[in-house]
Amino acid sequence: MSNFDPATYTYLDYAATAPLSEEAAGAMAPYLVPGKLNLALGGNANSLNSPGRAAFSAMEQARKQLACALGAARPQEVVFTSGATEADNCALFGLARAARRRLQLAGKGDVVPKVLVSSVEHDAVLAPARALAAEGFAVEYLAPNRQGFVEPDALERALGPDVMLVSVQTANSEVGSVMDIARLAALAHASGALMHTDAVQALGKVPVSVGQLGVDAASFSAHKIGGPKGIGCLYLKARTPFEPFLLGGGQENGLRSSTQNVAAMAGFAAAAQVAVEAQQEEELRLRGLRDYLYRELAALDGVRATVEVAPGSGDYLPNIVHVLVDGLESQTMILRFDMLGFGVSGGSACSSQSLEPSHVLRAMGVSADDAQGALRISMGRLTTQDDVARFAQAARQVLEW
Repeated sequence: MSNFDPATYTYLDYAATAPLSEEAAGAMAPYLVPGKLNLALGGNANSLNSPGRAAFSAMEQARKQLACALGAARPQEVVFTSGATEADNCALFGLARAARRRLQLAGKGDVVPKVLVSSVEHDAVLAPARALAAEGFAVEYLAPNRQGFVEPDALERALGPDVMLVSVQTANSEVGSVMDIARLAALAHASGALMHTDAVQALGKVPVSVGQLGVDAASFSAHKIGGPKGIGCLYLKARTPFEPFLLGGGQENGLRSSTQNVAAMAGFAAAAQVAVEAQQEEELRLRGLRDYLYRELAALDGVRATVEVAPGSGDYLPNIVHVLVDGLESQTMILRFDMLGFGVSGGSACSSQSLEPSHVLRAMGVSADDAQGALRISMGRLTTQDDVARFAQAARQVLEW
């Protein structure tokens, strides 16, 4: 809108992106000075000169800080990427192709390797899965139940000796369902498959430790937790078979070529540290706001919760409220709320321009008509009780427009 004022706007779209945190901005500031002063930290981390060595030292400090926040056993298990989309692509292509090569070297080239992914994944996982199918992999999709969960029994039934890789998100970005990744990973490993999880939405919202989850790979993004856009990482457990997706100068120990963005890495690490340290307290606070908003919206005619979220439930992310509204389309509601000074969404920001109903909701069994009226409200560090109370009042106005 032309008179947009961020100072008075109530932002409730944290699942799309979080505002840059003070900690991340402060961590990046020394790298963003212009001219010769930039050489103190802004050299090429792969150069042997003094500016390069300073940048390399700062990069490795960020890697160590991030590994600690993610629960990785060693810093070298953190591979920096340009974001979660690249991390997801690297994981699926890198792990699947390495598995296929192992089969070929073992004289089992006639075996068609299978990849299992959930049907409620972000497109950053689903699109590579489709590309793998075009390469000759067998790809099978795991359907969730009506409440948005990929159940262990469903995975167990799909597993077999030909399954090389399983990819299931830690938490869904639309309805907020939190998967039992530790259990799913144990089943995958028992069958001889590798396990990847897209943990982008979960970090900082619920406890996330890659070591405790038992996964072989996990994807993360900085901008979902108050870090800068354009930086993410792939956790890759030591000695996990992997074929690099980006080829070039051999940066990131040969796992991801491209000159590293050290400033963004520092911002990512700072944001992750704050998010993880505040996670328990923020989870309780946001859960209270979530439960309040579900109660308020459920009292409105024509509005119903997409999934059954019991008050205080830890089965769903504490910061996401997802409802279906009769008689109104998502785009209409988003624009009406925007005119009233509230930023919300209908689902994933990456598909917000599409007129097709959400693939997540359709996979859960929501009808196409109902899915057209989806509304997602997602909260974060700056969201207050007053924000959600005013939003609940605005919802009445939007429905009566």
